[in-house]
Amino acid sequence: MNISEMTALEIGAAIKEGKLTATEAAEQVLDAAEKGNDKVNAYITICREQALKRAAEVQKKIESGELTSPLAGVPFSVKDNICTKGIKTSCASKILGDFAPVYNATVIQKLEDAGAVIIGKLNMDEFAMGSTSETSYYGAVKNPWDLNRVPGGSSGGSAAAVAGNMAAVTLGSDTGGSIRQPASYCGVTGFKPTYGTVSRYGLIAYASSLDQIGPVARDAADCAAVMDIISGKDSMDGTSLEMDYPSYLASLTGDIKGMKIGMPKECYSNSGLNAEVAGKTKAAAKVLEEAGAVVEEISLPFLDYVIPAYYIIAAAEASSNLSRFDGVKYGFRSENYSGLNDLYCASRSEGFGKEVKKRILLGTFVLSSGYYDAYYRKALKVKSVIKKQFDEIFSGYDLILCPVAPTTAPEIGKSLSDPMAMYLSDIFTVSVNIAGLPGISVPCGKDSSGMPVGVQLIGPALGDVNVLNAAFAYQQRTDYHKQFTEVQ
Repeated sequence: MNISEMTALEIGAAIKEGKLTATEAAEQVLDAAEKGNDKVNAYITICREQALKRAAEVQKKIESGELTSPLAGVPFSVKDNICTKGIKTSCASKILGDFAPVYNATVIQKLEDAGAVIIGKLNMDEFAMGSTSETSYYGAVKNPWDLNRVPGGSSGGSAAAVAGNMAAVTLGSDTGGSIRQPASYCGVTGFKPTYGTVSRYGLIAYASSLDQIGPVARDAADCAAVMDIISGKDSMDGTSLEMDYPSYLASLTGDIKGMKIGMPKECYSNSGLNAEVAGKTKAAAKVLEEAGAVVEEISLPFLDYVIPAYYIIAAAEASSNLSRFDGVKYGFRSENYSGLNDLYCASRSEGFGKEVKKRILLGTFVLSSGYYDAYYRKALKVKSVIKKQFDEIFSGYDLILCPVAPTTAPEIGKSLSDPMAMYLSDIFTVSVNIAGLPGISVPCGKDSSGMPVGVQLIGPALGDVNVLNAAFAYQQRTDYHKQFTEVQ
């Protein structure tokens, strides 16, 4: 049985029905990953021996009835900033070297308890800082639809692996759109949950108030199935929410009759928005209208302020979080130093890449005496205003529909040569992280160059089920998520 065009749930069902074994599924994904990785560079580490051993153990537990999850036996791949016990976790940075954690992130432990098989660790922008997956110490990730283009970032490896049939389903992290934007560029489905619904324990932090782990998959149903496993309160993460969690997969009815959806006029008057992207997202709104939703124009008056507020907050938190990488405790250590301070300076200068250094410097500056009030405190006030205005919108609407990114995937090298263009590519996604909301990117067509376009659905805090259900309803009526590419 060829699983290359099957969803994760279909693979899990085939394993449970005895049409396929977990070992056979793992072998197929491993073969595809090893074959395609020379061209796409989606993986930093592929764990063939470990994955096959694990698959054999899982198969026995499935046959004995010990494992009953719909995703038991399904091969998973994981972004390289999520800790995996005994498996190299580098954040795509030289400074972590061959660091292998002695523990699993909570999400990894939950996946393993459910019977998932970890295939490997995925390439990304260094420390998740970037929008193109070009800042990796291990080289740029390529877009499977066109190897001359970027896959988006920072979870570019997570999206490219699914799009290139090199993974059945993956985990990524989203700080300002880092799941949704690459999902859009690669023509797959990427879900960013409400902040706090998925534990961040074991996620190597970029910006702690913005970071969120989420799934990248073929479709919304796969994302919901993953959420059933990885969501929940975690005693190891004080920001995780204690509440009654829904059954995400069982909640997918496809019924969105009467749902009110707002389309922000500012997104479509944005001078950087490509006409074809605008047309595809408006067409997606029509599909949801035909399914019974009510779509109306709304306003997001804060759109011009989200990028500066986001980059001030994210850089400030990054400067604090990355201070732990000093060349002493683990990872890379410079050989050229004389004294402790020199060791810190040399190890960080040689170990961090250019983009990471730039954001650390910016963050340290905005937190410094004399500039804290002018920049960081002001950004926090803007964050509060954004959250309040979202609350006002969601008092009258169930969801917001808008583009994921202003354009389709740019060519490799173009964004790095124009950093402002890279930062502005996040304009439609960062406000979701600032406000801690759920958001999803689903494929809604291709442009005239054959590159995928994604549409974004955003919900209120804890409105994850509505977001997933609307995406599910859309995918019941379209087949863009079923269009695949062969890595050439």
